[in-house]
Amino acid sequence: MGHQCKSTIENLFMPEEAEIVRAEFMTPAEKHFTLRLKSGKAMVFEPGQMLEVSLFGFGEIPIGFASSPTRKGTFDIVVRSVGRVSSALNRLEKGDSLWVRAPLGKGFDLEKMRGRDVLVVAGGIGLCPTRSLINYILDRRSEFGKFTLFFGTKTPKDQLFREDLAQWRISKNVEFHETVDRADENWKGNVGVITTLFKNTTISPDTVAVICGPPVMYKFVIRDLDRIGIARDRIFVDLERRMKCGVGKCGHCQMNDLYVCMDGPVFPYSKVQDREEAFG
Repeated sequence: MGHQCKSTIENLFMPEEAEIVRAEFMTPAEKHFTLRLKSGKAMVFEPGQMLEVSLFGFGEIPIGFASSPTRKGTFDIVVRSVGRVSSALNRLEKGDSLWVRAPLGKGFDLEKMRGRDVLVVAGGIGLCPTRSLINYILDRRSEFGKFTLFFGTKTPKDQLFREDLAQWRISKNVEFHETVDRADENWKGNVGVITTLFKNTTISPDTVAVICGPPVMYKFVIRDLDRIGIARDRIFVDLERRMKCGVGKCGHCQMNDLYVCMDGPVFPYSKVQDREEAFG
């Protein structure tokens, strides 16, 4: 796995103020924020790492970086309104502040990906943490082989990062396939679960695969990757949804001897395949 970045914050228990420079709802529930540290320091992180985002009087929640470290000066997150903290965060606008503790955890094994074909399979809000890796690969395109991206949502209205999707559809730097479970009258693309996209392309057994999405998705994607012959130590899964405190203190994310927040949130599938709680 890639090494953990040296934090831009010396004490990871001490939040640092970040200013919102952009805030935009992508769906009625998910809001895209672009942030800048008020101190002027750069946020140093790896694709796949996490941050704890807090608002005084409400609490904090763990969220994955949704931007690539290759894009300097600011960093992105996406907040889904599901509870008290996330709903309060999503009431914030450009010019407001929130607080962050970051970077936390271990990201994607970039060295294992360099020089190889890469497949990213993202379902729903799983596009947010994988967008960090996607843009990293696109910004350093010559360092990687064939790059294939699968993205699936329940309906067309649930699609995130629509500007990115429009670029990926026409880009020569990524082979992009998308699907929805249920189409509307305007949808002209694939309809079906995300594994139906495998029939539309050819994936090499030497590919490094990344999976991030709802728990039910993992076992079906793994089944197809097994069929292709991709070794399980070259399949990486992002388990960030299990995190809470981010620093190994609360035990919420513990899987026997592993802590998602300290040992992950990105794991080789071979390391967690026998841990039922990982995908429950």
